[in-house]
Amino acid sequence: MFNLYRAGKVQSERKNQDAIKGFTLIELLIVMVILGLLASLVAPQMFGKVGGAKQKTAQTQMEMLSTALDMYRLDIGSYPSDLSELTESNLAAWEGPYLPKNVPDDPWGNRYQYKYPGDNAEFDLISYGSDGQEGGEGEASDIIR
Repeated sequence: MFNLYRAGKVQSERKNQDAIKGFTLIELLIVMVILGLLASLVAPQMFGKVGGAKQKTAQTQMEMLSTALDMYRLDIGSYPSDLSELTESNLAAWEGPYLPKNVPDDPWGNRYQYKYPGDNAEFDLISYGSDGQEGGEGEASDIIR
């Protein structure tokens, strides 16, 4: 007697075994080419946004440093000669630290340049951008506060 249930089960097991065999080399190459094309279209747009985000981060950090410098001036009566005085000083009127941590580096890993008295205002804070040198364009352009 022919068992229909068993015949159906054998056919479904064969289909499952065929599906388990995997992808052919050509199918894998096609998928890799498609992923490569997608990455080449998306990556430049994403890297452009990273540069802009670093510039905005530098501007935000410089505003934070500017606020800390203003608080220092209110307590001491003048701006410090060096940014390190925002975190520790021996002055009697010093009521800091004016920053919760040490002075951060800019988003490209370079130290912020501090000039007192400044050329543009009472003090200047400068990040030289991605190249770490004066001048430049795009992500390498200077950010001055």
